Amino acid sequence: MQDELVALKMNKTWSLTSLPMGKSVIGSKWIYKYKAKLVAKGYNQTKGLDYFDTFAPVAKLTIVRPLLALDSTKNWFLHQLNINNAFLHGDLIE
Repeated sequence: MQDELVALKMNKTWSLTSLPMGKSVIGSKWIYKYKAKLVAKGYNQTKGLDYFDTFAPVAKLTIVRPLLALDSTKNWFLHQLNINNAFLHGDLIE
């Protein structure tokens, strides 16, 4: 949990501010499975009021399939990769 909070602070992902009139706060909670993650509870947002579009930077299946085929034909070993704080590495242009 401490590593997660340190990463959020180092990447300057948030700052304390006053709540504008007519706006609501997005809560957060800790998710415990194999490691701790602090997640936003975005399910209580209203489309068109709190947000307009959604986006998740993930690989498309049309990219993954050829890579898996190449892996198979070359007899390469397939490995798993996890990027800590991955959501902090994508650029969001609003």
